[in-house]
Amino acid sequence: MFELKRWDPAKELSNLQRDMDDVIRRVFGNLGSISPINLFRREGPAKGEWYPVIDCYMQDNKFIVHADLPGVDIKNVDVSITGNILTIKGERKAELEEKKEGYLVHEACYGSFERMLTIPEGVDTSKVTAGFKNGVLDLTMPCKAEALPRKVRIEIVEGKEGRKAA
Repeated sequence: MFELKRWDPAKELSNLQRDMDDVIRRVFGNLGSISPINLFRREGPAKGEWYPVIDCYMQDNKFIVHADLPGVDIKNVDVSITGNILTIKGERKAELEEKKEGYLVHEACYGSFERMLTIPEGVDTSKVTAGFKNGVLDLTMPCKAEALPRKVRIEIVEGKEGRKAA
């Protein structure tokens, strides 16, 4: 027997938004949170979809990526780097065959995912080390000192005026 599903135009627009963001990222690189078509973005994934949460930062001359992959078997994860784009693909499979009856709440999402991010210039992508523990994928790549964020001290002299506007 077929199950009737209600059409959700917001979900369709969210899927279109995600697909367009992927195309823009592939063509122009990661633009951060700026997107020229960020009109219908929902908070988080649309119902029935999921993607891993990722943290990226520089520390001790290394570029570090943490990807939360709860419930994902590491055998179902593929990590690749093409140019300066890091791609993490995988799938979280349902442990139980999904049956509608008996559920009081069913919020867990399963299925495939793909996350892409731009690696900063100066990171040596040929020397990636990876680890996986407690559902967290850790990727570490060395980087040149020039690529690291730096703090520049600017001395401010009180009473001295800057350039005057014309």
